[in-house]
Amino acid sequence: MSKETAAKVEKLINSHTVFVASKTYCPYCRATKEFFSTVYPDAYVIELNEESDGDEIQDYLYQKTGQRTVPNIFIGGKHIGGNDDIQSIGKKKAGELIAQAKL
Repeated sequence: MSKETAAKVEKLINSHTVFVASKTYCPYCRATKEFFSTVYPDAYVIELNEESDGDEIQDYLYQKTGQRTVPNIFIGGKHIGGNDDIQSIGKKKAGELIAQAKL
């Protein structure tokens, strides 16, 4: 894993209120993107299967979070988990987390 990839991922996580690592063909990722389309349309989504370093980004996220699967979701720099996690939090709580992260 390159230091450049680690720095890139950390910058993306910390410079966006909501960061989602996704894959275009993943149904769980689609559900997460749909969730955020109504809660926070400005969520930053990176499609790992469209990035030349997507595998390395996914490896770094696994190393950082222990989660290998996508979607991999962060709000305010804090790891939330995957689609099941964001769906169980619900729109109201997710909205509160986003509001707190924007302060």
